[in-house]
Amino acid sequence: MGGRKNAKSGLVVAPHRLAASAGSRVLAEGGNAIEAAIAAAASIVVLYPHMNSLGGDNFILIGDGRRPIAIDACGRAALLANNDFYKSQGFNRIPGRGPLSALTVAGAVSGWQQALLLSRKRGGKMPLSRLLEDAVFYAKKGTLVTGTLHRNTKSKLQELKDVSGFSDVFLSNGLPAKEGTNFKLPSLANTFERLASAGLDDFYIGDIAQTLVTDLIAAGSPLRAKDFQRHEAKIMDPLSIKLKSGWVYTTPPPTQGLASLIILGIFDRLNCTAPDGFNHVHSLVEATKHAFSIRDKYISDPDHMKKLPDHFLKNKFLDSLVKQINPKKSLPWPMPARNGDTVWVGAIDKEGCSISLIQSIYWEFGSGVTLPQTGIVWQNRGTSFSLNSESPNFLTAGKKPFHTIHPAMALLNDGRLLVYGTMGGEGQPQTQAALFTRYVIFSQSLQKAISAPRWLLGRTWGDETAKLRLENRFEPSVVSALELAGHEIEIVRDFDEIMGHAGAVVRDQNGIFQGASDPRCDGAALGP
Repeated sequence: MGGRKNAKSGLVVAPHRLAASAGSRVLAEGGNAIEAAIAAAASIVVLYPHMNSLGGDNFILIGDGRRPIAIDACGRAALLANNDFYKSQGFNRIPGRGPLSALTVAGAVSGWQQALLLSRKRGGKMPLSRLLEDAVFYAKKGTLVTGTLHRNTKSKLQELKDVSGFSDVFLSNGLPAKEGTNFKLPSLANTFERLASAGLDDFYIGDIAQTLVTDLIAAGSPLRAKDFQRHEAKIMDPLSIKLKSGWVYTTPPPTQGLASLIILGIFDRLNCTAPDGFNHVHSLVEATKHAFSIRDKYISDPDHMKKLPDHFLKNKFLDSLVKQINPKKSLPWPMPARNGDTVWVGAIDKEGCSISLIQSIYWEFGSGVTLPQTGIVWQNRGTSFSLNSESPNFLTAGKKPFHTIHPAMALLNDGRLLVYGTMGGEGQPQTQAALFTRYVIFSQSLQKAISAPRWLLGRTWGDETAKLRLENRFEPSVVSALELAGHEIEIVRDFDEIMGHAGAVVRDQNGIFQGASDPRCDGAALGP
């Protein structure tokens, strides 16, 4: 955990201190926030390989004190991947692990590329080789195995040990690497060096692309060269909502960003006057239920959606949702949870350029497929597709999958610029709402807003009910009140990793920066 206050030259936040340091050094050398975030994002690929990868996707917001732009770097389903492809092999649902779950193109590298094009237009001059320098160094020389990497390798061992390439990279003599031991990724180091010399396009149309396709086919994935060649990251208009405190922005579908804005839009209309009590938690949980119902019914590849997301952010619609919330009683909630492991990186520089970047391979270690020639772990984002033709996320060739990940940014009425985000799948909108309401509405410090006890509504695998998990630091009276209102409570550890790894950076109206990172991860907020 780390926080930084009263900095004047910019700040970078990342869930691993070394990644934050990589970005901070770029700022110190005259780089802008976009360049700093790319350096941090590349480093975190090496430092947190169970949560993100070059084989994943990302979404990015970039701003300068005005309405930001969004980058959608989501990979589409392979042209060979459709309902018949899986049904012919006896599957009624897409496998969660293994090569048949590696069915979407990885878009993260294209997201970096698109962001760097925007950086150049803003005067950014850092060479790509410099931005990837730390990632290459840590992949070659090694870094200490974190507790989260060890725990996740251990807990997922049985389902991943026989997946193509996984054991060769993540196991030592058949066992998870111990916390504190040195962990090297030499093949991944070579891949970063190739990208630094050949350019990021090489991932999709060059030698790296050919190598990726060869290894994916050998593993049994439906991805082919044509899928890579037709991929591109796109610049989009962000989703936004006007609250009493200012404007909040996020990324549009196929992300669940809409759910986050609905939650805040509902809460903004409720009469909650204090943080962390029954009214605060109950109101946000009930808002979450309505937001998730809309999300699960409508959000998909935007080319396949029946309604535009802005429809759900109109005042009349949000007012109707508020009327459905009982301030004293919990709405039944049977919906299944969505897994997710992700990293969020944020940065603001002294010129006011801001970036909120989130990248993911979906579940811990994604598909588990680890490509031998490049050392890249491939995402299983395509498992969010359904083989049920009635689902909004019914699998068709070339379709974008639903994404839990979504970065956030806010322009507040008093002139503050806030970038924030978190990992955590189903918990991302909930943690974003906790952070925003605590910091913006209830004026808690940024670090307290992130460190304070959190909650998570969702069903764990095998559970018959969707419980409301609370960290054990909530006041007993709050827990009792929630139970009396009908919430089924499960108490978890004091700083439980299932609550996600949040972070935030603020630049105030005087140009002073504050940043905070989550005590539930290994991160920091660092500046030059």
